[in-house]
Amino acid sequence: MDDATLQFYSGNAEAYAARTFTSRQARLMAFLAQLPPGASILELGCGAGGDTAEMLARGFDVRPTDGSPEMAAIASKHLGRTVETLLFHDLDEVAAYDAVWANACLLHVPRNQLADVLRLIWRALKPAGYFFASYKAGDGDGRDTLNRYYNYPSPDWLRATYAEAGNWNSLSIESGEVKGFDDKMASMLFVVARKGD
Repeated sequence: MDDATLQFYSGNAEAYAARTFTSRQARLMAFLAQLPPGASILELGCGAGGDTAEMLARGFDVRPTDGSPEMAAIASKHLGRTVETLLFHDLDEVAAYDAVWANACLLHVPRNQLADVLRLIWRALKPAGYFFASYKAGDGDGRDTLNRYYNYPSPDWLRATYAEAGNWNSLSIESGEVKGFDDKMASMLFVVARKGD
């Protein structure tokens, strides 16, 4: 993870946690509808824990994690359970989860490291496991006005990078618009992949 980006979330954890995200609710519900009841889900970059709370309320077995210790502490308080600090590169499990939910967090992984992180996620999924991630669309990495690093991928670049990371039974990419922490609208890519058997 980029140091300046991690420092941003550590320093703005309370303000970031106070935001509400209604736009992603439909995507989360559609993702969960594909999973068996009680499925085990790893959440990466859980932020304040809003998505984890939704998944827990629907009976899923969720392991929430965040790369920022400050954000993990806020999520722990919000959820009434321990939220671990986990950097993407430290994910070391094998065939442990039915699904991985990574909303608006892998978009901060340096481009030359994303395939490695995706490979770790692929490995952590059970066969035919589902994986959701979202990215800010673009054609090359850079920083936003808040000095956060983004990998800004194109759909073609994402497809190639996912293919490099592992074998997927299916991979779909949808686009949409989301209002960011900087109050600017951003073009997003929403990726749902299913691990190969």
